[in-house]
Amino acid sequence: QVQLVESGGGLVQAGGSLRLSCAASGRTFAMFAMAWFRQAPGKEREFVAGIYWSGTSPWYADSVKGRFTISKDNFENTAYLRMNSLKPEDTAVYSCAAGRLPGSKAYEYNYWGQGTQVTVSS
Repeated sequence: QVQLVESGGGLVQAGGSLRLSCAASGRTFAMFAMAWFRQAPGKEREFVAGIYWSGTSPWYADSVKGRFTISKDNFENTAYLRMNSLKPEDTAVYSCAAGRLPGSKAYEYNYWGQGTQVTVSS
């Protein structure tokens, strides 16, 4: 069992940066692949970034590639999403997720945080 708690969201101007954190409880965090998803009002939830259990081999949605960086610290039981050059279209609720196998689909992840709001003003 893994419990996830996100933090770090907020209001930022376009072009700014934020770092989201996802703190995990449980001793098996190191065994899980992690991902970030986001959902904007009136839109489907979409994959943002994922990383393997080891904290290596990240992959990204095309819309954030080159701007966002996902990382995973197995000693601190925390995953991060560094977001640079933010755009108004990045506005959404961002949620972290943990799963046994890496993937880009929400159904592939078993554990979810409650989400944190990111709002980017133009």
